[in-house]
Amino acid sequence: MAEVVRMPKMSDTMTEGVIAKWHKKVGDKVNSGDLVAEVETDKATMDFESYQEGTLLYIGPKEGEAVAVDAVIAVLGEEGEDYKALLEGDGSSSKEEVKKEDAPKKEEEAASDEADDDSSTVSAEDLDCTVITMPLLSDTMTEGVIAQWNFKVGDAIKSDDAIADVETDKATMEVTAYAEGTLLYVGVEAGQAAKVNDIIAIVGPEGTDVTPLLKQKSSAPAKASKSEEPKQEKAETKEEVTTSTSPASTSDDSRIKASPLARKIAKDKGINLNDVKGSADGGRVVKKDVENFVPKAKEATSAPASASAGTEAKTIALPQYIGEEKHTEQKVSQMRKTIARRLSESLFTAPHFYLTISVDMDNAIEARGQINTVAPVKVSFNDIVIKAVAVALKQHPAVNSSWQGDTIRFNEHVNVGVAMAVEDGLLVPVVRFADGKSLSHISAEVKEYGQKAKAKKLQPSDWEGSTFTVSNLGMFGIDEFTSIINSPDGAILSVGAIQQVPVVKNGVVVPGNIMKLTLGCDHRVVDGATGAAFLQTLKGLLEAPIRLLA
Repeated sequence: MAEVVRMPKMSDTMTEGVIAKWHKKVGDKVNSGDLVAEVETDKATMDFESYQEGTLLYIGPKEGEAVAVDAVIAVLGEEGEDYKALLEGDGSSSKEEVKKEDAPKKEEEAASDEADDDSSTVSAEDLDCTVITMPLLSDTMTEGVIAQWNFKVGDAIKSDDAIADVETDKATMEVTAYAEGTLLYVGVEAGQAAKVNDIIAIVGPEGTDVTPLLKQKSSAPAKASKSEEPKQEKAETKEEVTTSTSPASTSDDSRIKASPLARKIAKDKGINLNDVKGSADGGRVVKKDVENFVPKAKEATSAPASASAGTEAKTIALPQYIGEEKHTEQKVSQMRKTIARRLSESLFTAPHFYLTISVDMDNAIEARGQINTVAPVKVSFNDIVIKAVAVALKQHPAVNSSWQGDTIRFNEHVNVGVAMAVEDGLLVPVVRFADGKSLSHISAEVKEYGQKAKAKKLQPSDWEGSTFTVSNLGMFGIDEFTSIINSPDGAILSVGAIQQVPVVKNGVVVPGNIMKLTLGCDHRVVDGATGAAFLQTLKGLLEAPIRLLA
């Protein structure tokens, strides 16, 4: 039996996926495990492998086209099998034919289709089946991508079997069946996304026909599209009427007969329509009349201008350069869409303000050199900053807080998020209880997170639960910058590069190493004086790093 292949939900914010490439064409044989297509999600481009065998009967979207989550993208089945019923739903094909009939007959058949739909309502309980939906795997997840299916249609399933691996925008996790029986239906292909609570599979007694359940789901879009057609026709008719009546209303405003476009061009060029001879019916002025019009004043002055040109010195002739205006457009990746949405929500919801302070890093540079002679792993300046931030937050709990609407949460633990750039965007893994960890421990943990982030192996427990965030662009030579708060944190620290500049010490100008820190605060929870006091404490810890070891 032919089965539809739908665009799955592969990440927590995915609403559509892009077909990057088809590896099969209509008519090709597809075996279980074959690479059929590549689908771009909001986090990555993933391989879509077939979980069943058959012939590729239908391909919907072309390469490069975006498809909404849960929309049909392909059909697999037996060679020569009729698959149109799956695409058209229960009765949509007959509706297409009825469009050619008269209106009364169309309404009667539509009414009968609706009656059939109501009479064919079937629930999963009626079939003794269990519907498996896309689970909520993180607090912000709205969709997930089926990384791979561990079972295929017809396999026996136990309640504790991990039937599939689901990838969110940051991790890949297992989905447990929690049902026993035979895998009767798989609704989302590997590499495709499905929204949270969308049907991804059905488990039940062997041989059970689940077609009624699927038909009920596919009938809704057909009805919606049908109801939109009259609206579009009305909108087009209204637009035509507006267009046809606008010239008449505009021409009534003047004694000179002219088209609206000709009148606008004349106004822009400062041309009096009384001086323009119309070429249309009844002497009506049209666009070409205005564009071809040459004022008499210019004709009268052209002769003196040419005469005076001969008496003047020759003008320097510049070589003519003909350039070409062009550009390219690239579709926004799903990860970039997520970043845009989350940061926009933060910036336009939380009132940001920023405080900047300069830190003398001479002692930190010396301390780091001594620490790295004995430390099991190399400690970076960023590791020192993370440790100093964690210690300072324990002394300033107001900065280690978050806005909850009716309440303010003051966190007694310190979890520092560390912003990391990856190929397609930005991830923020969390160093938990950073105030109690050594510099070596923090360094090793951050390095491990960096490797996992680039490989897209971070788990929800790695990025959730931050109470404060550190973003460092110092390694790129950036002196100072401002960051957008990583909600729901109440603040974020932007770390600049260490710059060798002249400084005054004991009344003498000497070479110094200065680093600028900028604290971005949510004014709903952190006031200016509170943020300033935190920066003073942080400055003291970095300028005397021995205090971090106490």
